[in-house]
Order: sequence, then C-alpha cells, then structure tokens
Amino acid sequence: MSLEDSNENELKPVDDLKIPNTDNPSPKVETSAFSTPVHSWQQNTINLSKVKNTISSVKSELSKVIIGQQEMMDLMLAALFCNGHVLLEGVPGIAKTLTAKMMARAMSVDFSRIQFTPDLMPTDVIGTTVYNMKTSEFSFKEGPVFSNLVLIDEINRSPAKTQAALFEVMEEQQVTVDGSTYKMEPPFFVIATQNPIEQEGTYKLPEAQLDRFFFKINLEYPSIDEEQQILNRFKSSDQSQLNAKVQSVLTPTDLKECQELIGKVMIKDELVRYIAAIIHNTRNNGDLFLGASPRASLAIMHASKAIAAMSGRDFVTPDDIQYVAYPVLNHRIILTPEREMEGYDSKSVIEDILKKIEVPR
Repeated sequence: MSLEDSNENELKPVDDLKIPNTDNPSPKVETSAFSTPVHSWQQNTINLSKVKNTISSVKSELSKVIIGQQEMMDLMLAALFCNGHVLLEGVPGIAKTLTAKMMARAMSVDFSRIQFTPDLMPTDVIGTTVYNMKTSEFSFKEGPVFSNLVLIDEINRSPAKTQAALFEVMEEQQVTVDGSTYKMEPPFFVIATQNPIEQEGTYKLPEAQLDRFFFKINLEYPSIDEEQQILNRFKSSDQSQLNAKVQSVLTPTDLKECQELIGKVMIKDELVRYIAAIIHNTRNNGDLFLGASPRASLAIMHASKAIAAMSGRDFVTPDDIQYVAYPVLNHRIILTPEREMEGYDSKSVIEDILKKIEVPR
C-alpha cells in the first residue's frame, strides 16, 4: 500500500519527530517518538535537523500518491540511510512496486526496474561482454543493475542462477565479468518484491541471498479507513497524474550527509552486548534450526542508530533495537520442522527471545 499523509495522530517510530534545540538546550523533559523521556542531561550533541528535514520532505512527496504502510516507509528510509537493501513481501496489489517507483521519483538518482521471469539470464541483469566488429575488440555492456535505485520485481520468479548474479553486487557494490571488476556509483539501493502466496512458477530464495537483504518487510492489507481513502483519492484523478506530482527532493549529497550524521549516533556498550545476546540466542534456541549471522547483528546495530536519528535522538535506546529486531531477523532464521507443524512463526519466536533477554537500564 502506501504512505498516508492525513492521519498524523497515529504513533509511529519516526513520525512527528521532536528534535531538541541543540543551540539553546532546554532543561525540561521532552518525549521522543518512542515515548522515551529525554532529560536535560540527555540533550543532543549532534544537530539532526538534516535527517528530520530529509525524512519530512521525502514522505511529503510520497504521500501525494501513497496511503498507509507508514512502517514500511520508515524502514525503507532507515535501510537507505544504512546502505542496506530491502525485500518487500506481500500479496499482489498492495503497492509494493508503486512505492519503490515513487521512492525513485523522490530521489535525484538513476532508476531501473528488472522484471524477474523464469527465462531471465544472469547476463540480462549484470551485463555481458560483446564483440565490436569495427574495432575488433571486446567491450563490456552494462546491464540494468548498473543504476542507483534498482527495483527487482518478483525476485522469486527467476531460477537460482539468475538470483545468484545479485550476490556480489548487493554485498560489495561491484560486478566482476571476465576477470574485470566494475564498481557501482553510490548510492546503490536494491528494492526487491515477492508474493508469499503463489508457489507456482517460483524459486525460493536461498539463505545466502536472503541474508544480503538488510530488512524483509512483510506488508498487510490496508484498514477499511485506508481503503476508503484510496478510493477517494483515485476516484477523480488518474494514477499517472498523481505520480507526476511527486518531485525529486533527495540528492546523493543530502543522503551522504544524513548517513554521516547517523554514523555519529552513540550506542552504549551495554546495548552492544544486548544485541549480541539476541543474536547468540537465535543460535542456541530449541525453536530454531538456523540462527542469525554476524551480518544480522551489524544490521541491528546500524538500523537502531538510524531509527534513533530519525526519532530525533543522537543515542540508541533498547526500544530502537527491539523495533528493528523483527525486520532484520525474520528472514534470517529458520524454524525447526516441529515448531512449524505446531503453527509457530518467526515473529512469535523473535518476540519470545526479546522477552527472555534482560533489557539494559
């Protein structure tokens, strides 16, 4: 679905951001988007207004078309700030592809869309070496993956050999062909979509491929109020007309500045140990056949710093870590067959892990 611009009273992790005035700090207690008290001794030492203004501008543009799915957009922006990639999973028709396209319109970057199909070859994605008869030389012709924001639609529609072509580029932001390495121009952001319902003609993503996605975001149907807003918005306007209203408001320079600010967000040692304890528990959990990798612990740490900055704080809280734990872990763990037969899912297991581990104070 989409981002909603009218329901401002709904509490979301990065909406209604309240950033303390770092130029004239006030001794009074403030409340962040996570409802965590911010005392006078906790006032920001970093001016995060750049991050706040960037989020506000992007979401304002997206709200011209998108309604609902606030959490999805918050997590997509967090992944973008962390140089991560996002896998969107949901039933057809809930604006997975539309959101990715509108995100590209809101950014001053190159955009390409790759529709994965069963007959798609790796060279159709990354490119191939061609022979120039005029010069009698071989030259590399770049594939559609050479872009800044890449939408991979229905990623599970192509076989494993085509999916494997994304391993190197998603992790190292480069492509190696015939012994030559070609670097991607930053930023490089992959948004992939897949339908969890249809199994006919699909190829399940291997664990190594899933682990390269920073977040896996599970999307739900809109509420009845959101459904009505969608109908009202499109009853008198053509979708192409609404799409044209979305303007570019985020440049690569703006993005780099936000990333540098987020990198300065403080995370205490006890919170680092808290993240390590969560990941360690997934590897020694009787409900799980496969636990999370060190890449997952790094993702939680970086994502929690991004969420903290997006909430107007230059320090990480346990709430930030708990908020990002599920989208980071849900595609990286595998339940035991016994738990699957009992009706357990990854969300219930992750929630159980978070309840068992003592929260730092």
